[in-house]
Amino acid sequence: MATAKEYSVEEKLSSLLNLQKVESKLDEISILKGELPIEVADLEDEIQGLHARETRIEEEINGINEFIEQKKQLIATSSELVKKYEKQSDNVKNNREYEAITKELEMQTLEVKLAERHIKDANEEISDKARVLDAAKKNIATKEANLKVKKGELDKIIAETEKEEAAHKVLADKARASVDPRLLGSFDKIRNNFRNGLAVVPVVRDACGGCFNAIPPQRQSEIRQHKKIIVCENCGRILVDEEAATAK
Repeated sequence: MATAKEYSVEEKLSSLLNLQKVESKLDEISILKGELPIEVADLEDEIQGLHARETRIEEEINGINEFIEQKKQLIATSSELVKKYEKQSDNVKNNREYEAITKELEMQTLEVKLAERHIKDANEEISDKARVLDAAKKNIATKEANLKVKKGELDKIIAETEKEEAAHKVLADKARASVDPRLLGSFDKIRNNFRNGLAVVPVVRDACGGCFNAIPPQRQSEIRQHKKIIVCENCGRILVDEEAATAK
């Protein structure tokens, strides 16, 4: 059964400091990209949503056009029936037949007027939706032009930093492999607590290099001895002496 490697405090601090330097370099590259990756992703999502809306409006317009065609067919059918009943009204034999035909004529005439009203309302609805569709298309064009610019800026930065970033990711993997596994989780947790990602900081001018809280002389002496891992009592970052931090 393999036994877990034992790390000296000196090795633990050295590996943590090395990992921090590599991760900080990756952070610098990420900062160089700024908010562009998020902006590009947001624009792509917006454009996708706008395209979905455009498709939905077009489908609604097509549905209304089908409705109009149905009403036009109804008008044509009712108009033929009106002609038929008008012709029949010339040959009625009694009042009962006349009343029946008159009722059918009124009904079909009403059907025509109602269908014409539906067509008018439907055309107005199409006009409204056409305006919304036009606005959506213009919005898409604006967003796509903006996306093209943003992607161009991002692609340029990626091209300039791609090799460096890939190299530092390899270094980060190696650095992580050399850190005591029991400390690695703590390191990541501390990093995630701060926007600048600093989990390991030097003592500078008698103060924590992360939160600038004063470090007592006795505590500084213990930090320089490298006999135990010491964290800032104020921010919780791992503290190292300035000489160790600046060593190549």
